[in-house]
Amino acid sequence: MLELNATFIGQIIVFLLLLWFVYKVIVPMMAKPVNERYRRIAEGLAAADAGKKELEEANARAQDILREARERARQIEELAQRRSREEVEAARRDAQSESARLVEAGEAEAANEVARARDQLRHELGGLIVRGASQLLEREVDAQAHARLIERLAEDIARGSQPAS
Repeated sequence: MLELNATFIGQIIVFLLLLWFVYKVIVPMMAKPVNERYRRIAEGLAAADAGKKELEEANARAQDILREARERARQIEELAQRRSREEVEAARRDAQSESARLVEAGEAEAANEVARARDQLRHELGGLIVRGASQLLEREVDAQAHARLIERLAEDIARGSQPAS
């Protein structure tokens, strides 16, 4: 059996004192760095989660920005195409109006040339008639009376009516 003597009781007391000392002094000294390490690990994990969340938010914002940029580029392209069509249409209208103006100017010029040619032919015809009449009559006709007769004859010819006798 077990003998309980003073040495054994002394050893138990020393052992208990040693346990109390370890519990009160050494364990807190060792627990402090361990707890600090646990705290740093927890902070690191929290920071990693926060970083992951921020990365996801940044990716979402980047996708939104890309979507907006694509939409804006599409709008700019549509605007450029519309402006291009408008400019082409404006150039077409300008060319048509210029063409019409040139045609009108050409027609006016042609009408002026026709009128000048008629006037010139009237005068030449009048001169031929006077020469022919003077050769027939073999006498000279009064120049003023001659001019009046030629003008009246030319006006009648221009109107397309028969000359008055």
